[in-house]
Amino acid sequence: MNQVSTISAQQLSQLIAQGNKIELIDVRTPVEYREVHATLARNVPLDQLDPCHLMKQRTGSVDEPLYVICKSGGRGAKAQQKFIESGFSNVINVEGGTDSWVAAGLPVVRGKKTMSLERQVRLVVGMFCAIGGIGSLVTGNVLWSIIPAFMGSGLVFAALTDSCMLGMLLAKMPWNNVKESKTCCGVN
Repeated sequence: MNQVSTISAQQLSQLIAQGNKIELIDVRTPVEYREVHATLARNVPLDQLDPCHLMKQRTGSVDEPLYVICKSGGRGAKAQQKFIESGFSNVINVEGGTDSWVAAGLPVVRGKKTMSLERQVRLVVGMFCAIGGIGSLVTGNVLWSIIPAFMGSGLVFAALTDSCMLGMLLAKMPWNNVKESKTCCGVN
């Protein structure tokens, strides 16, 4: 099994300050990236990540460290694992992700703020649970209770697998897609 490497936002910032050439890949959704990202990060969403293709595009050597960042570290670890499974072991996940980068007061680019996917999932699940519960009370038909039972089961599955199908579906919705536009680095 390959060694999983992490680095703190502060340590990565120190490497940058020392003049080290850093390549940082932000694996969050384009909407999350647009809201706030580390200044030197470029966006390659986790669901579109092709480790071999990305490594071929690098300007430096594939042996040089590649840093990955997400919101809080979980998707970064998944991206790191994708690279390791593709034979690239020098991939380092930023501990605590963009949240820790922002909390450390490190340089970021801020853009349009949107409702997070997590909040959207809570909104949709809560709405369906309320509809099912109210429908059951108003009509007296217990079949309405299938809706909150289904949504609750989905949340349990998401927690156990650390994979949220509803979140992935919501990420594909039009309001969560970023129209092609140039960022500070010319990368969408």
